[in-house]
Amino acid sequence: EMERHGITIFRNTNGVSKISLDDQTALKTVVLNNGEVIKDVDVVIMAAGRRPAVESLNLKNVGVKQKDGEYISVNEYSETNIDGVYAVGDVCGNVELTPMAIAAGRRLADRLFGHPSLQNAKVSYQNVPTVVFSHPPIGTIGLTEKEAIKKYGEENIKVYKSKFSNLYYGPWKVDPSEKPKTAMKLVCAGTNEQVVGLHVIGMGADEMLQGFGIAMKMGATKADFDSCVAIHPTAAEEFVTMFPWGLGSQESGAKVSPLNGAASPEPELKK
Repeated sequence: EMERHGITIFRNTNGVSKISLDDQTALKTVVLNNGEVIKDVDVVIMAAGRRPAVESLNLKNVGVKQKDGEYISVNEYSETNIDGVYAVGDVCGNVELTPMAIAAGRRLADRLFGHPSLQNAKVSYQNVPTVVFSHPPIGTIGLTEKEAIKKYGEENIKVYKSKFSNLYYGPWKVDPSEKPKTAMKLVCAGTNEQVVGLHVIGMGADEMLQGFGIAMKMGATKADFDSCVAIHPTAAEEFVTMFPWGLGSQESGAKVSPLNGAASPEPELKK
């Protein structure tokens, strides 16, 4: 889609080797690590990554352990090796997202200052919904197909794919091949076809991902997805109608199965 709009994408570059400036024209030449050269560049914007800003904390003075990249080493409860010293967020180098840091801070506060029932509270870094706010946006939860095969074995993986033009573009009087596409993938594992990876690129990918994140955290299966009635016309409906529909193992990841017309669970009321 980006290339259709005139953007040139250099793939598998392994990063930038060097940038040189022509003093006469003020244009730059970018040399990539794979040997490719980009000439006559006006402006270079680099997302070079970042390092945790922990120098001013003098961590070494109190013996707090750090790992590669100067990240702070913590256990699953956000505890450092020094009693009473905790760390959450990007300085730990786990999932470097603002909501992830907030979630880790909340779980830590719950455990330290909350009700006794929360004494073992901790954050999970699994199945974190992540979005790249590009054009079109990209959304992903869980494992890639390659990661799933490595973890569970190729014989235990089944992949569902779909590619289509978003219905938003339906009335547009252009050739169907020119309409922006949406692509989706479900990566399922095991005989119960648990959804271990969900990926989408296309219009609205960012907005549709949150609800599916909840489902995956609860262990949803392909059958659970199929049991959900589609919202039409939306792009998200493709995830719950993805071909082949209804032919997988009829097993649910839910505490109370929603399959085959079962009634929705009822809340537990105070006695």
